[in-house]
Amino acid sequence: METRARSIVKAVIWNVIGLLMMCLVGFLATGSVKVGGAMALINAAIGLASYVVYERVWAQVRWGRHA
Repeated sequence: METRARSIVKAVIWNVIGLLMMCLVGFLATGSVKVGGAMALINAAIGLASYVVYERVWAQVRWGRHA
């Protein structure tokens, strides 16, 4: 089982990667750094919260683990 701190660090790193990719996609789609950045920040906030919850739920699932 992971600690909460580990789950959060993993989520933050994953979201930084996602933030950079979303900035690029937003910029390419809109041609605006400002709009692309706003899209990326909103996406990152939603994604971070969702990922932390997802990881904590899976941490409680025993299926597929070996003792």
